[in-house]
Amino acid sequence: MSKNQKFLLLFIGFCMVAVLFLIAFNVLMPKPEIKADDIEVSQRNTEEEVLNNDQNKPTDEEEKAKEYINIYFIGKNEHHEEVYKAVKREYNKDIDGSKIRFALYSLVSGPRVAEKQKGVYTEIPNSAQIINIKESADRIIVNMNSAYVNTGGADSLYKRLYQLIKTAKLNTDLPVYLYIDGQRADVVGGEGIMISQPLSNSSLDN
Repeated sequence: MSKNQKFLLLFIGFCMVAVLFLIAFNVLMPKPEIKADDIEVSQRNTEEEVLNNDQNKPTDEEEKAKEYINIYFIGKNEHHEEVYKAVKREYNKDIDGSKIRFALYSLVSGPRVAEKQKGVYTEIPNSAQIINIKESADRIIVNMNSAYVNTGGADSLYKRLYQLIKTAKLNTDLPVYLYIDGQRADVVGGEGIMISQPLSNSSLDN
């Protein structure tokens, strides 16, 4: 075997080792966990696609003028524990009405496709619906259908109640009350979960 052939074989071997190292590095290297601040899927188009051309790119002034609200879904932290994730959504009062109304309807609609791809999910069942939201000067009444509390087990119910409580309290300073099928929801679910109202972070601490 000539020197050139030996050199060629050594070069090929070196390249193969380098490729295998890169593959192993990409597989074994831990991926960054999703943090709440990273979840900013807030484009207003229904296709959930961003057109990457200059005429659709917002100007700096338009970007600064945008307003966002936060909705609480569920995800995993760096320890793979379930946590409530604040997801940003673009808000326009001329289109969406009040912040609390937009936030709660968005919450019940669930995460968007791009948000799900970031590991976000919800415990609110697809059959759950908002019957109406009544806003007055001194309170807000959120009237849900019975599927919101009668679907799934107690653990899931606790989580979806906290999703609603956290989202509601973040988007209004008024007292918020939960009703089910037109009746104030002081006890819900098959296990008889008690809710103190108006809603707060301690509403389920009974």
